[in-house]
Amino acid sequence: MNKLNVIENTIPVTTYRTLRVNSGLSPKTIAAAEIGLANSLYSVMIANEGNEVIGMGRIIGDGGCFCQIVDICVLPEYQGQGIGKLIMENLMNYINNELPESCYISLIADGDADKLYAKYGFKDTMPKSKGMALKK
Repeated sequence: MNKLNVIENTIPVTTYRTLRVNSGLSPKTIAAAEIGLANSLYSVMIANEGNEVIGMGRIIGDGGCFCQIVDICVLPEYQGQGIGKLIMENLMNYINNELPESCYISLIADGDADKLYAKYGFKDTMPKSKGMALKK
């Protein structure tokens, strides 16, 4: 893998929307992306040597009691090359250095992504609690 650039706290709406779809995540409207990105606690993009953004991840929440890791994605042609780990390392640095000790950090793991998240201490919440979702 060539040199990668980590870009913090700035994900353009167009980049966000394109990267989500090209990575297999659900599309978001322009309005939703504008609101969501503006309310991120922390975000990171990974760009290759040609400045093409190839991955991203965000932390959302109230910054004290509850936060969630969202939008972790890597373009398919770059998957399996440690990009997801680089994204998680940056997110975990923020969590460990900026969030209170009692902050509850959650995420939803798609597919086999739970194996990556487990390396950073995330555990299945079942049977104590069960994740639920409402899609508008």
